[in-house]
Amino acid sequence: QVHVAESGGGLVQSGGSLRLSCTASGTVGFSMYTMGWYRQAPRGNEREFVAASDGGGHIAYADSVKGRFTISRDNAKNTVYLQMNNLKPEDTAVYYCNAEHYTSTGWGRGTQVTVSS
Repeated sequence: QVHVAESGGGLVQSGGSLRLSCTASGTVGFSMYTMGWYRQAPRGNEREFVAASDGGGHIAYADSVKGRFTISRDNAKNTVYLQMNNLKPEDTAVYYCNAEHYTSTGWGRGTQVTVSS
């Protein structure tokens, strides 16, 4: 079982910045987890991929956030971050953190990010 918790959401104006944090703990060391950020926009849209960082230093981003968002991790603190710059109203969503290691996976409860125009 993997325990995951996000923090750092809030309300920001268009063009502003926010940093989300996510901690995870489970049966293996944090550095072994692939950590990912996903989001779900209002009106029941599907949860979509935002960014991910695996234990080997590989990073991936959705095209919609490339150049604006940065994922990073501090394995000593069991924490992954999502730095979001130049936020747009279409970034408004509940952001979820995911930790995955083979068949072991966990999701946080999400944190709301609202970007006003």
